[in-house]
Amino acid sequence: MNYNLSIIGGAVRYHLTPVSANVKTGPIPVSTSSAVTCNPDCPFNNGEGCYAGSGPLALHWRKVTSGERGDLFADFLDKIEALPPGQLWRHNQAGDLPGNGLEIDGGALGDLVKVNKDKKGFTYTHYDPAIGDNAKYIKGANDYGFTVNLSANTPAHADQLSALNIGPVVTVLPGDQVENSYTPAGRKIVVCPATIREDVSCATCKLCAVVDRAVIVGFPVHGSGKKRAARVFEIKSVN
Repeated sequence: MNYNLSIIGGAVRYHLTPVSANVKTGPIPVSTSSAVTCNPDCPFNNGEGCYAGSGPLALHWRKVTSGERGDLFADFLDKIEALPPGQLWRHNQAGDLPGNGLEIDGGALGDLVKVNKDKKGFTYTHYDPAIGDNAKYIKGANDYGFTVNLSANTPAHADQLSALNIGPVVTVLPGDQVENSYTPAGRKIVVCPATIREDVSCATCKLCAVVDRAVIVGFPVHGSGKKRAARVFEIKSVN
């Protein structure tokens, strides 16, 4: 297959772990994308509480970003295409959609959607739908079977993203929240089951892979940077 590499090109690396050892994810394939794909305006970026910014995952992510690990995009796509039909897999345990951090590379994302055709890939994005053609590309991916969850910083932000009707939405929640709740506009928030139950993982839950679900999935701040993430959440909640 001839791939579209208009923005990503060069040294950007993508890594596929065939079987994740993360108990929350479960034993499914997971990918990691170079940090240059991340939105620089994400409030959790630059050491401000991103769950992937510290700990063992951070060490792996830095090696992918530096080029020490991982593949160029075309080789990464070949690995996704080789996954068995019906395979559930998570794109980006760290990193974001192909692009320059501000604008999604629509051609590259289109290629990812194509190789996912008979698989069940899902991911999350902090790309701003208001910039360029980001909203169109996110909706297109969701329409064609690659689930892209829009990542909200607060429940109120989740209402704004849900109103766009371009894809399912997830949101950050306080670290001690274990009960389901509602957004200011009355949309139901279901706390990620894998964060509150030891017998549930992405591999068994699969809620984030559902495009047309009726609920927002909430993730209590977690990881070694959860205190910083909690401060960001509090600031965003009052602004």
